[in-house]
Amino acid sequence: MGSDQKYFAHETAVVDEGCEIGAGTKIWHFSHLMKNCVLGEKCNIGQNVVVSPDVHLGNNVKVQNNVSIYTGVNCEDDVFLGPSCVFTNITNPRSNVVRRGQYERTTVKRGASIGANATIVCGHDIGKFAFIGAGAVVTKTVPDYALLVGNPAKQIGWMSEYGHRLHFDEDGVAKCPESGEEYSLKDGVVKKIQ
Repeated sequence: MGSDQKYFAHETAVVDEGCEIGAGTKIWHFSHLMKNCVLGEKCNIGQNVVVSPDVHLGNNVKVQNNVSIYTGVNCEDDVFLGPSCVFTNITNPRSNVVRRGQYERTTVKRGASIGANATIVCGHDIGKFAFIGAGAVVTKTVPDYALLVGNPAKQIGWMSEYGHRLHFDEDGVAKCPESGEEYSLKDGVVKKIQ
């Protein structure tokens, strides 16, 4: 970390011109941040990660080893991307057809976690505090607090902001066992009770 540089980049990492990187962010071995990407404060970019041009990562985003975040993907604050999870950005790629500039957008919303080796097919946003299980293949938009597993991914429940399975009573109320925070479930929508 240089005297004017407020982030750490390992000597094997490549940071292209035009990147914006927040204070306290760490970029580890053999990772490549491409032009015009924006990383917030206190992010952790693991080994062998590629962040493509114009990608935006919020504050405190944790990217584990071997993840490629392609143009069109953006992550809000406090997102966790597990080892080797995969994003796509073109629905119908062909080697002989140039589709640059036709990238579909995917937003991973605040606090969401994506498990190891999960695949997120482009154009499907991941809701706030959603939890995508390891190896899941997401082919649809994911609601806030949803828990999805499998291929294709299916919703099997709901998760708290602390990452615990929520069990709703007959009144549609659940309590996180760790934080004590309560959640309501009404008409298929989960919200934290303030």
